[in-house]
Amino acid sequence: MAGFPPAFLSSTSNSFVELARSLAPEALPHPSTRDLAEASPDGTTIICFRTASGILMAGDRRATIGNLIASHSMEKVKAADDFSVIGIAGTAGVALDLIRLFQLELEHYEKIEGARLSLNGKANRLAAMLRGNLGLAMQGLSVVPLFAGVDDSTPHGQIFSFDVTGGKYEEHRFHSIGSGSGFARGALKKLWRADLDTSSAISVAVEALFDASDDDSATGGPDFVRQIAPTIVTVDLENGVTEIDSATVLDTATEVVARRTAAAR
Repeated sequence: MAGFPPAFLSSTSNSFVELARSLAPEALPHPSTRDLAEASPDGTTIICFRTASGILMAGDRRATIGNLIASHSMEKVKAADDFSVIGIAGTAGVALDLIRLFQLELEHYEKIEGARLSLNGKANRLAAMLRGNLGLAMQGLSVVPLFAGVDDSTPHGQIFSFDVTGGKYEEHRFHSIGSGSGFARGALKKLWRADLDTSSAISVAVEALFDASDDDSATGGPDFVRQIAPTIVTVDLENGVTEIDSATVLDTATEVVARRTAAAR
C-alpha cells in the first residue's frame, strides 16, 4: 500500500505507544523536553468511589506552583473511553500528556482488535505507560493517576490506584489521591455507603472535596464567584461516562454550605 510507512504495515503490536515509539519517538514525553519540576503546575485532589449503579470520580479544579495558584479551572478528571475514567494528581503537563496518550492507546487497541480491552487490561496498559515515565518521575516530574470504570464482568465497577513506578493496586469501595487525599478519605469513611444513588453520591463527593480544601491549600473548593465547580463524572453500564453539569454541582455545593452553616450555629 503506497504512502504508508513500513511500520504501519509490519507492526505486530496493538499498542499505539509502541507504534509511536517506532515512527515518531520525539512525539512521546521525554525528560529532555520538560521544564524543571519546580516551575511546573501540580494538580490535586481526586476522589473515586463505588455507587449503587457504578462509579463516581471527582476532582477539584486548582493547580499550584509552590505556594502560588497556577490555575483555578484545571480539568483533572477525563473519560478514558466510553466506560472508564481517569483522574490525575502530580505534574500537570506530564499528566495531561499521559491522559491523551492513554486515550489514544485504548482507541488504537479497539480499532486494531475490533473489541474493547477488559477493565483490568486497561489498567495494565496504564501501569506500563507509568513505568515508561519513570525517568521523568525520578526528576521530580511525577504523575499519579486514579483509574476506574465498568465492564460486563465488573458491572459495579473497579477502582485502580498506581505508584510512580507503575505499580497497580485494586481499591475497594473508595480511594483518593493528591495532597488533599487524606482529608478527603477521612470524609469518605464517614459518608460513603454502598447504596448511594447519583444525587446522594454527588453530595458525598462535594462534602469530601470541601473537607480537603478546608485543610489543604493546594485543593480548591467550589468557586461561587467564578462559577467554577469541581469536575464530577459517573460511569455505569447503561449510560457509560457521564459528566455532571457544573450548575448541578454548584447547587449541591450551595446545599452543603447551608447545612454546614446551620450546624455551626
